Amino acid sequence: MPTVNISRAAAPARFARERLTARAPGPVTLVATGCGTAIACVCALGLGEIDQRLGGLWSVLAVVCAALLCAALDAVYWKPIQTGSSEGTDRQQVMRWADIPESRTIEECYCFEPPVSPHVAAEASGVTIDLGRIQRPQIQAPPLIIEGAGGVMVPINGSETMLDLMIHLRAPVVVASRTGLGTINHTVLTVQALRGARVCVKGVVMIGDENRDTEHAIERYGSVPIVGRIPMLNCICYKTLLHVFKSDFDRETFA
Repeated sequence: MPTVNISRAAAPARFARERLTARAPGPVTLVATGCGTAIACVCALGLGEIDQRLGGLWSVLAVVCAALLCAALDAVYWKPIQTGSSEGTDRQQVMRWADIPESRTIEECYCFEPPVSPHVAAEASGVTIDLGRIQRPQIQAPPLIIEGAGGVMVPINGSETMLDLMIHLRAPVVVASRTGLGTINHTVLTVQALRGARVCVKGVVMIGDENRDTEHAIERYGSVPIVGRIPMLNCICYKTLLHVFKSDFDRETFA
């Protein structure tokens, strides 16, 4: 499986609490596969330029979830489409946060320098993203965590979106969503879009300061369970991520 790779740099190893405060709210999604099952996490909305080095909060939410699941499940990490690689890739960040070697990651199928939507980055590079080139690796064990690139309706080429990638990968989805204002709408719309495409939604992971009213509303109106919570973190490392998973995640969902 050839890789389109356009420049990389090392990603920062830490992401402070204040950088997880967004101007605009919204959820993210990720994909985790393995052990006979597949779980997808996808981004529902770009969340503003919190840190241009990581391409905005939407990617931060997804990569934090990915790193946490890699740490907790001893999983392999894969992000098929990467943009914003000029300041480092999510794969490099997950390796740092989850403390995993490169051998437990899979190289991107498409990797673009500009921190923009995949279809724009590809066009600027003279490339067309072809879903036929993105094939889910055949991994029996350990589990495979697949991170999306933006929300479910983010275009990846002239006619397809991240939702089409989720369908193509045949992976159940976990939606990673910020707890702030507006997230009920964005999260429920994301869940509805996924289910409308007959993609299995395993649940929602909430990221940020706990808000039980918001969680109950998402569960009620989205008919979807909250399967994990990630609080605001002063620093992100293997030990912290493992503790969060053990204390705030439904382990059966990821078994």
